Amino acid sequence: MTMPGVRGGIHSFTKDPSVRSHKVVRGTARRVVAYGRPFVPEVVAYLVLAVLGGMVAVAVPLLLQRIIDDGVELGDRGVVIRWGLVVAGLAFVGAVTTVLARWVSSRIGEGLILDLRRKVFAHVLRQPVAFFTRAQTGALVSRLNSDVIGAQAAFTSVLSGLLGNLLTMIFIVVALLSMSWQITVLALLLVPLFLVPARLMGARLSALTRQQMVLNADMQTRMTERFNVAGALLVRLFGRPRQEEQEYAVRARGVRDAGVAIAVNRTIFLAGLGLVASLATALVYGMGGLMAIAGELTTGTLVAMAALLAQLYAPLTALSNVRVDIMTAIVSFERIFEVLDLQPLVQEADDPVDTPSGPVGVTLKDVDFAYPASNEVSLASLENRPEGREAVDGGLVLTGITAQVPAGSMVALVGPSGAGKTTLTALVARLYDPTSGTVRIGGVDLREASFSSLRETVGVVTQEAHMFNDTVRANLLYARPDATEEEVWAALEGAQIAELVRRLPDGFDTVVGDRGHRLSGGEKQRLAIARLLLKSPAVVVLDEATAHLDSESEAAVQLALDQALHGRTSLVIAHRLSTVRAADLILVLERGRIVEQGTHPELLALGGLYAALHRTQFGVAPAADGG
Repeated sequence: MTMPGVRGGIHSFTKDPSVRSHKVVRGTARRVVAYGRPFVPEVVAYLVLAVLGGMVAVAVPLLLQRIIDDGVELGDRGVVIRWGLVVAGLAFVGAVTTVLARWVSSRIGEGLILDLRRKVFAHVLRQPVAFFTRAQTGALVSRLNSDVIGAQAAFTSVLSGLLGNLLTMIFIVVALLSMSWQITVLALLLVPLFLVPARLMGARLSALTRQQMVLNADMQTRMTERFNVAGALLVRLFGRPRQEEQEYAVRARGVRDAGVAIAVNRTIFLAGLGLVASLATALVYGMGGLMAIAGELTTGTLVAMAALLAQLYAPLTALSNVRVDIMTAIVSFERIFEVLDLQPLVQEADDPVDTPSGPVGVTLKDVDFAYPASNEVSLASLENRPEGREAVDGGLVLTGITAQVPAGSMVALVGPSGAGKTTLTALVARLYDPTSGTVRIGGVDLREASFSSLRETVGVVTQEAHMFNDTVRANLLYARPDATEEEVWAALEGAQIAELVRRLPDGFDTVVGDRGHRLSGGEKQRLAIARLLLKSPAVVVLDEATAHLDSESEAAVQLALDQALHGRTSLVIAHRLSTVRAADLILVLERGRIVEQGTHPELLALGGLYAALHRTQFGVAPAADGG
């Protein structure tokens, strides 16, 4: 026979036993309890239901004893019917109690997941860009999914395993001892025969489960890489679909083999538990039968003890593994807390001020900047980097940058690759804070500016305009959710893309695809400019917005940019010098320093780095008139 609840006991045996030796970080348990504090009413309700469920579990066999001894043995139909109806009623109560207990425990577990997910998600979004350039996306998503779910599962497992099973076991043992202490003691002597093989099988199942998780992760990573647009395009261009299929099949077969091994071992485990349960039942009926013949035990008591004993071993198994469940929960919580404890380098001031409205200038004074070290912005476990090993410090990226961008003017940043142009604009958008020196907008130090006002003041169009895999409407309204239909169309008109949107199959509601791949490069850039126009920032940053476009697309985008820059303070990065000739001021950067500044004609006449870049790009000597 298979004991009720045995299948539930398998959950504990598939946990990694290595957590037993894990050293808990000081204060973790207190923080875990703090997360459970909002659910105290639900925990109390669960305790009440657990007590009721334990009482019902014991009451039914005891009533069977009365039915047999006082009814069947004495031929009293009234007793049989009366207690039979009570047993039926208790069965109904037990079913309702089980459902309610499951509902309460689910409320606790799912509520815990919700709280943790919201906090981790919000916290990660506040991290600097350097965090995302270092962390592996898969590892980060795993923290938000696998670890949070693991913490929840272990948390609720401890709740039900520790409280529910402990109460049930106590009720059962007390009832058994009240009937026959001799049989109860002998039955408990079989516990080692039950637990030792279970522990050994638990280690086997744990190893197989870990192997299956690794194989699954490898298979899913391969699918993720191949199923995005860029990966699928690479496979098609290099013509390797058959090899990809074969390599995927190897991984899928590994997952299959691990799944078969787990299923077989679990079946062996269940069969072993059933065998021990059968031995216990044989012991009860053997010894109890002899005692019944000798008149020391009634037939009803014998049946009741057999029924109670069948319910004893599952709680014992679960309780023997509670420590593993607790440590598993703590390890999962520690991995979550590791992310939550990583403080963002860029933080809002305690008493922030808003940047001024209207046209504003940008001032950089004595700005030095070095990218932060790994341990300042990320975690070794998210980078697949050995603990303690840090990335090599590249030193200062910007040195002594002092510049003034008057309100409403256009300043262009030019220079060779790696000169620090993008880094400088990142400081203006406050993606980073300078190592030393200040960056001000409208006279307000960005360290003192409120995040909300800064986001409204500064708008950025990057070289690779990112689009969410959503509709055109959703991508535009991301900049300004409360924009009206007329304002959206005005932004599209200004970005020279309104006609294209009208021609799309579903117009505004056309899905642009993963990273906007259903649109051409020029179309994506113009849609990004439309998003910028809808936001209507006072300061615009353009980071090589036309670098990889063909001539026709560049012309259309340039028209859109003229609209975007009109009347706004702007910082423009461009490799194509033809796009910055109209700039009010050009800053030439080299190795993190401003080496030249002036207008286009002035810099050509200077005959320095700018003139050399101009000559290299256009293949002509600079004309005296700056042509």
